[in-house]
Amino acid sequence: MFSFSCQTDFCGRRCVWVNGPVIVGAGPSGLAVSACLKEQCIPFVVIERADCIASLWQKRTYDRLKLHLPKKFCQLPKLPFPEDYPEYPTKKQFITYLENYAQKFDIKPQFNECVQSAKYDEACQLWRVVTVSTSGSETEYICQMLVVATGENAEGVVPEIDGLEEFSGEVIHAKDYKSGQKYTGKKVLVVGCGNSGMELSLDLSNHNAKPSMVVRSSVHVLPREIMGKSTFDLAMMLMKWLPLWLADKILLMLTWFILGNIQKYGVKRPSLGPLELKNHYGKTPVLDIGALEKIRSGEIKVVPGIKTFNSNSVELVNGETLDIDSVVLATGYCSNVLFWLQETEFFAKNGFPKTPFPNGWKGKRGLYASGFTRRGLAGASADAVKISQDIGKVWNEELKQKKKKVHTHRRCISTF
Repeated sequence: MFSFSCQTDFCGRRCVWVNGPVIVGAGPSGLAVSACLKEQCIPFVVIERADCIASLWQKRTYDRLKLHLPKKFCQLPKLPFPEDYPEYPTKKQFITYLENYAQKFDIKPQFNECVQSAKYDEACQLWRVVTVSTSGSETEYICQMLVVATGENAEGVVPEIDGLEEFSGEVIHAKDYKSGQKYTGKKVLVVGCGNSGMELSLDLSNHNAKPSMVVRSSVHVLPREIMGKSTFDLAMMLMKWLPLWLADKILLMLTWFILGNIQKYGVKRPSLGPLELKNHYGKTPVLDIGALEKIRSGEIKVVPGIKTFNSNSVELVNGETLDIDSVVLATGYCSNVLFWLQETEFFAKNGFPKTPFPNGWKGKRGLYASGFTRRGLAGASADAVKISQDIGKVWNEELKQKKKKVHTHRRCISTF
């Protein structure tokens, strides 16, 4: 897959020349790019900070999680889901699919290596990617192409909330939540009302906890299916034939017939439609799988924004005070690219490519980004195909000038 330069630099780190791209991240995005490159017989190295593929799915998701969209929208390139999988595969089934995917394409990441920095060397016209292993050893990978595949959800977002440090109960982020079983009988405040916040509140209620869900801003809640058809599938069909605003009106009208007026329960809808909001701002609507029924029955209490926490309670902006035992922060995730990639031309301050979808997959100097489309697994798969095709063109050009290129690389590596 790659070749070694058996040299050590002045810092005592091992230097490795990669005869192909370095891919940072062994989640679905990184695996998809790897598989597409493998099909073209292009060598590569995948670097992963965890000890397994898809660590977000394996270690930082709750037990009851299922894919929110039908499986046909979530499969990676070159390998469909097994026919016997349900329409919405479980977390366990999806992880099995990814493990089989890696095995089929013989993808073997360098596990337990955390990227400390990645910088383009103008003098040598190469990327230098420095990693630190769990044992503390450093490695510098040297390559012509770098694929950033760490994804949109690399780190959990923990907001600053007044008084939270004074709260004496348990405070966890949604990434550390597994099941509501240990919260039976407890009063739990869920901060956030996106898909995670809604589903965690539902799970807590199903385990006889007493969840209160903070709904600070407006959010679109849609049924997961409309008349037996996936809402996402229906939306894709409408968008093919209608302008966004009209597709939104149809979706919201159908949603009102199915879910009714949810604003009376404290869940306000945004002024922009769900498709326009997703297209322009990347904000995903909530697909309801049972939380609204619990909200209507009062088993999930909807509360407004937080003013401050006390030792065993929370004061809300409407003046109400709730006694609580635990807090779950369903406050989202963010990219971690800016922590290690020393580049400002392609990536913006939010850790996403500056160029909007569908052209945010390619930068300059052999830099690529996979899985930053805000369009889920389908977007990551589309990125992977484009990136691999582009790398394939570069690779074939390199083969034509092999002698010239190899001599240049040797001069660069020999200076270490």
